[in-house]
Amino acid sequence: MLADKRILLIIGGGIAAYKALELIRLLRAAGAGVVPVLTAGGAQFVTPLSVAALAGHPVHQDLFDLTTEAEMGHIQLSRAADLVVVAPCTADLMAKMAGGHADDLASTLLMATDKRVLIAPAMNVRMWQHPATRRNLAMLQADGVQVVGPARGDMACGEHGPGRLSEPATILAAIEAALGGGPLRGRHVLVTSGPTHEPIDPVRYIANRSSGAQGTALAAALRDLGARVTFVTGPATVAPPQGVAVVAVETARQMLAAVEAALPADAAVCAAAVADWRVAHEASQKMKKGAGGLPVLEFAENPDILATLSRHAQRPPLVVGFAAETENVVDHATQKRLRKGCDWIVANDVSPATGIMGGAENAVHLITADGAEAWPRLPKSEVAARLAGRIADHLNGKPA
Repeated sequence: MLADKRILLIIGGGIAAYKALELIRLLRAAGAGVVPVLTAGGAQFVTPLSVAALAGHPVHQDLFDLTTEAEMGHIQLSRAADLVVVAPCTADLMAKMAGGHADDLASTLLMATDKRVLIAPAMNVRMWQHPATRRNLAMLQADGVQVVGPARGDMACGEHGPGRLSEPATILAAIEAALGGGPLRGRHVLVTSGPTHEPIDPVRYIANRSSGAQGTALAAALRDLGARVTFVTGPATVAPPQGVAVVAVETARQMLAAVEAALPADAAVCAAAVADWRVAHEASQKMKKGAGGLPVLEFAENPDILATLSRHAQRPPLVVGFAAETENVVDHATQKRLRKGCDWIVANDVSPATGIMGGAENAVHLITADGAEAWPRLPKSEVAARLAGRIADHLNGKPA
């Protein structure tokens, strides 16, 4: 699959840099050419000689190398590859990419390239969980950067958790998916995300709490597997990802109309936090406080988008819903799957103590006809990658 493909591999600093040597070996065994770029930090952990020997290509290190600039130049170097891979990608490199910095060869190449970029983050668990890193990750994914990992486990620093560099074989698979079109190539997947805002008057509304982070991450993960994604989003705080068809809506009724207009689809994932009710009679002017006492609001039930999709004449072969619960998570989600008629439910506990609602991580149960499968607490991007992989396997007829 990688025969004659050219990979520009940027090796960041950190103990995980040693795994880049094995990744180079795997890439060349798969037929790819590897052009290595070694950062100053990366050179503290692996030598230019070992990298060059395995890659069969000189190592690029300095932005102002006169010979390199005369023969190729950093602009040409950044555009001569089929894919730019950063492994390991440190917190510092992520920050530079998100901020648009270009103060060394690696960051300049990443700014100058017009090719797709795949990063494999690796860092201390606290650095990975830091709000700044989470913001940078969301920004990079919105910019279309593909992400593999990080994995969870023991680290060189003695701590345990998410932050380990994915294994070279896992990174290789992600590279193959990025260059080969991915297992969802030719498939159309519909994703709903974010809250809906149901107006009371021109300045007030009813809504559920939702940042849209999980739906956004899922749309990006499906895109990265080659799917054509229609992303129907309410007014979320997280920006939609690039490379997908974005349909912005405000209300539940608008979301249902957008969903139906997007059919047919091979799969639909309803990750939006749709308000169950709306005000039956929206005021055309701002409601004022007065001597008449408190206003009385009459409610009407909103359309059930998940149930409608599950029973639609153009029902997608796979319909996935989400269930945000605060108690008896598995029982309530199992009942919801049967009641709605969907194939899968992704259920999570959004009690305030979990920190999941609006947070960077999620802990879900995947509810199917075969029962409930508990997933560990993971970054929302990794939950999205797992779910996207399961969707791809299901649509391609692979056993769960």
